[in-house]
Amino acid sequence: MKVTNSSNWQQRVGNQRDWVWRGWRIRYTYQRSLSPNATPVLLIHGFGASIGHWRHNLPALTENHTIYALDLLGFGGSTKAATTYKIDLWVDLVYEFWQTFIGQPLVVMGNSIGSLVCLGLAAEYPQMVKGVVMLNLPDFSVREEMIPRWLQPIVRTIEGAFTSPILIKPLFYFLRRPPVVKKWAGMAYHKVEAITEELVEILASPAQDMGSAHTFAALFQAMSSSGFAPQVKGILPHLEMPLLLLWGKHDRMVPPGLAKKFAAMNPNLEVMELEAGHCPHDECPEIVNPLLLEWLSRYELVPQVAIIQELPLVDFMS
Repeated sequence: MKVTNSSNWQQRVGNQRDWVWRGWRIRYTYQRSLSPNATPVLLIHGFGASIGHWRHNLPALTENHTIYALDLLGFGGSTKAATTYKIDLWVDLVYEFWQTFIGQPLVVMGNSIGSLVCLGLAAEYPQMVKGVVMLNLPDFSVREEMIPRWLQPIVRTIEGAFTSPILIKPLFYFLRRPPVVKKWAGMAYHKVEAITEELVEILASPAQDMGSAHTFAALFQAMSSSGFAPQVKGILPHLEMPLLLLWGKHDRMVPPGLAKKFAAMNPNLEVMELEAGHCPHDECPEIVNPLLLEWLSRYELVPQVAIIQELPLVDFMS
């Protein structure tokens, strides 16, 4: 079923549709490129975001690629399901989406937890993935390493009480208000001017959907458990495809020092630091988009055409 909406950002993210996966509605979009031989790219958003978070990137990337993007289960226009959330669930979702609609090797690109989904896909289904682009990659194992072993059961007990639906749902009803969402975005973004009313709409609107409060509680319970995400150090060193990590070095959500740690894990990983926060693709697309196109061209993932746009200065790490 095609989804129609007159708002400007909806028009910029392509042909949105719904797909039923395991009985749940999954919102997705695509834009076809005029370059039929180019490698497709699949975009995976971060926590609390959706397809709309790529509105500044889709038009630029479509010049050389067919682009797909989807709302992960629990986010955006997808069903706010009553289920156990973890990275492996979203890996299965994206893989079966790829089997259904794409069926050829592609580049996966993700922000925040979306980049963890990309890592999981590259590890589990290397036949699917030709390259991986990650933006501000979190590592949930760092949090566990920072807590003494003897203290971990106590912390888990406190977190379990805090993430109880009895307590978390009233908090959610407060947090989903647009003025509060705007303040939270201020924590994720370095440039205040990037926090527009359009961005607030993209982040706040899905929180009004049926089941969103229950999903919010389930997500926070899942993220506080040890089984929510695989350890980056268990996957990253073993990947053999081209890897790119873009890092907003003013990130206040994920420790910036992780970028250097990750760079040392795999010689195939190229790391670039940007003057941005947790979501550089949305905060400075005028910098990110040319970098992505240049990287894709360098690895022959686009037709060999000259990229004449002068690239802005960034910090390169080895």
